[in-house]
This record gives sequence, C-alpha cells and structure tokens, in this order.
Amino acid sequence: MVDGVEFGPFRFEVTSGALSRRGISVRLQPQPSRVLAVLVRRPGEVVSRDELRQQIWPEGTYVDFERGLNFAIAHIRAALGDSADAPRYIETVPKRGYRFIAPIAPQQVVQETTTAPAEPRIAPNRWRTRVWSTAVAIVALVGVTAVLWLRADTRPIRVAVVPFDNETGADAFDQVAVAIADQTVARLATPDRLTRLRVIGNSAALRKPRAFRDIKDIGLRVAADYVVLAQMKVDGSKVRLIAHLIRVSDETHVWANSYDRASFTLDVQAELAEAIASAVSSRVGAS
Repeated sequence: MVDGVEFGPFRFEVTSGALSRRGISVRLQPQPSRVLAVLVRRPGEVVSRDELRQQIWPEGTYVDFERGLNFAIAHIRAALGDSADAPRYIETVPKRGYRFIAPIAPQQVVQETTTAPAEPRIAPNRWRTRVWSTAVAIVALVGVTAVLWLRADTRPIRVAVVPFDNETGADAFDQVAVAIADQTVARLATPDRLTRLRVIGNSAALRKPRAFRDIKDIGLRVAADYVVLAQMKVDGSKVRLIAHLIRVSDETHVWANSYDRASFTLDVQAELAEAIASAVSSRVGAS
C-alpha cells in the first residue's frame, strides 16, 4: 500500500495530510492538504475544478467554493514555496483545473510474511548479564534524551511585520499596502500559529522609512528573530507585491516571493496575507 510520496525536498503523507520538508514539519491546513492529496494521486493529469469541488466540497456543503479552492491552492503553493507564474509543483491549466507536475517517488509500506527464526535459548547467567546491560543502556539513553530536551530552546520565535511600502507612485495604494500588512499580522497571530510564534506589528521601531530602515536595529529594539517586509510596485497593467522574510541574526533572506494581481479587492488582500503568513510560519526556525 502506498501512503507517503516524495517530491523535491518534500514528503507528503496522503492519508494523514502531513507535509514535511527534509524531515521538518510544514504546516498545511486540512482542506489544502485534501486538495494536495487529490492532485498527487493523479500526477501529470489535469484535475478539473469541478472534480475538486465534488471530492472536497460535496453536495450539501454550503461554502463559497471558488474562494475556498483559490485559498487552498494559494496555501499549498505557499507551503511548497511554489509560484503560479513559474510552477515547480502545481500548474494552473486555464479554464480547466490544476496539474501536479513534479516527479513523485512513492514510498511502499511493506509487510513481512516470512517467519522469523526461533530465538536461541540463552543460559541463565548470560540472560541476566544481557538484561542488566540492556537496562543500563536504557537508563543512559533516557539521561541523554533528558539533557538534550532541557537544553532545547523552546522560546517562541518572534516575528516583526514592517508596514509594507507603496512604491507604485499611486496614493490609492497607500491604504492597500497598510491593509495587507495588517492582515498578515492577523494571520500570523491565529491561535494555532501563536503556539510557536510571537508577532510584533505595532511598534514605532517598525515605522521608519525604507531608506532609514535597519534590520539589525529593528531586531534589537523589538527583540525580533525575523522581519517580514514587502513592497508594492507597478508593472504595466498589474501591481506586484514582493514579500521578504529576513533572519535578523545575519540579515539573510530566508524566503521571498512576488505576487502579481490586476486588482486588490478585500478577498485578494486576504488571500495574499494568508499566503505570506503561511510561508513565513513554515520557514521560521527551519533554517
């Protein structure tokens, strides 16, 4: 029986919906994980939006299907670090649906059918010696595990979200940039994410103009481990939002992605905020 599949650096457990990247768990919400399960079961095939609706949102489920599916695909792409413009895993087939395009390596769950040879009888003295040695080894292992656990840094990871910059030249996008940043803070501060994150989004230290912004100084002033920032730029008829996640300790870009949109309705703003929050929460502390 095949349950787990591997593609790129990821492993996905189809039944449980658990996703990991090189052994590190990547958060994936239930509905996006079910959509991904449908796609990886049919690699290379186009799965229509209607098929996904029937499997994930059956008759009698009263939801906004179009919005729900768009959110699920955006969430999956954020978790995988994928892009609709240059996809490595999920390709959008216009007016038809989606196709999983990455090579998949299935992992077989093999059940042994052979009978193990009988355990040879051990003399009483040798048996007592073996039991004693095993007990000593277990105690030593427990001691080492306890020391490592006590040394583990369980402090929540602190993430600062800097107000996003409007570089389009159009004043109308000032409020849009602020709104997406605020919604990103809200999405990072959901109860499930607050189990490992602390989010800073309303501090004077975060409001300096970009030309005077210093990542190390921000980290020092608000005790942040990571900083999230973004710029809105105009590109022909589209506006592009470029988001970054920077580790304060060495000012390294841990993640970045660009999002092109023809309009920035409230739904689009919410979609982008969740995509950024999902990508950030899956990468902080993993590198």
